Amino acid sequence: MSDLPKIEFIYLNEQDMIKAGVTDMAACVDTMEDMFTLLHKGDYRMAGANNDSHGAMIMFPEESPFPTMPKPTADRRFMAMPAYLGGDYCTAGVKWYGSNIANRDKGLPRSILMFTLNDADTSAPLAYMSANLLSAYRTGAVPGVGARHLARKDSKVVGLQGPGVMGKTSLAAFMATCPNIDTVKILGRSQGSIDAFVEWTKENYPQITNIEIVDDIEAMVRGSDIVTYCGSCETGDVSKYPLVKREWLKPGAFLSMPAACEIDTGMEAKDVRKVMDNIGLYEAWFEELPKPAHVHVPVIGVRFLDMIHEGKMTRDDLEDLGDICAGATPGRQNDEEIIILSVGGMPVEDVAWGTKVYRNAIERGIGTKLNLWDTPVLR
Repeated sequence: MSDLPKIEFIYLNEQDMIKAGVTDMAACVDTMEDMFTLLHKGDYRMAGANNDSHGAMIMFPEESPFPTMPKPTADRRFMAMPAYLGGDYCTAGVKWYGSNIANRDKGLPRSILMFTLNDADTSAPLAYMSANLLSAYRTGAVPGVGARHLARKDSKVVGLQGPGVMGKTSLAAFMATCPNIDTVKILGRSQGSIDAFVEWTKENYPQITNIEIVDDIEAMVRGSDIVTYCGSCETGDVSKYPLVKREWLKPGAFLSMPAACEIDTGMEAKDVRKVMDNIGLYEAWFEELPKPAHVHVPVIGVRFLDMIHEGKMTRDDLEDLGDICAGATPGRQNDEEIIILSVGGMPVEDVAWGTKVYRNAIERGIGTKLNLWDTPVLR
């Protein structure tokens, strides 16, 4: 504290983040599991009245008198996602991102993200960091936590829809937690994305000796021990969300759903275990959204809240991943049960992994030191 009131922080560009370990999926999965245990204890805060909000989003109107105002096209948004995490972290942070699906035509990622990490005591900035990889890896790590507790231990076959960034990080997390995986069945929209995914898989996971390209979602699901839907799609028409039917699933299948998904009536049944990454997150979403909410947010956990609203199930039918990580609720109980995990994504995940990466950077001398002030002009 002797250097106060001088404040300096570090800037980490994408290559700095890589050097500081942002792509270490095994460590990221362990960090997410630790974070989920803190969520179970309640040692965290996000935004909103219930402290579980996903964040605050700027919405654009269909019609505007201002010609320069962005149009509400697919994935067109700006959003701030703040959180605090206690435990060994004791940091706060906010991820800020803009998203526009038309970015792909410009050679840019759909979303461009930055993350600010702050000291929870003084609120001074600790780091300002490139966050596309941070976000991608923490998102993929959550399915890995789910697989650790909810997939069959002998899982060998992964069925994956959407061979993009989320598909890659999800598979990386499954490989970190289910070492017997040797087969991946891939369903994609473009040959380019499929080819890139296959090349990436061969390079990073030579133990996957069988890669199958399938033409329809049923073929991808049937026979898979782990099923994940990672593709992006436009919201507003649930009939266009990728469907999963109960009859397609083998006994003991684990489904990880971090993207758009719809289920049939067989999947609605009580004996299909329905796990959320954080029930409160979906309740906060549900309060903000028109009903049925699944029309507006395609993540399957929002569909579960619609089902509760419609009297098809109760809140007691939902399970929380944090409770499972903390041992308060059992993980997989037998080799026959079917379990579906909804992955909505939370800013507290960015704080957890961002803090770990920041501490690695400080320890390794990575990043560019920036000065905020030597003494503040206003106090």
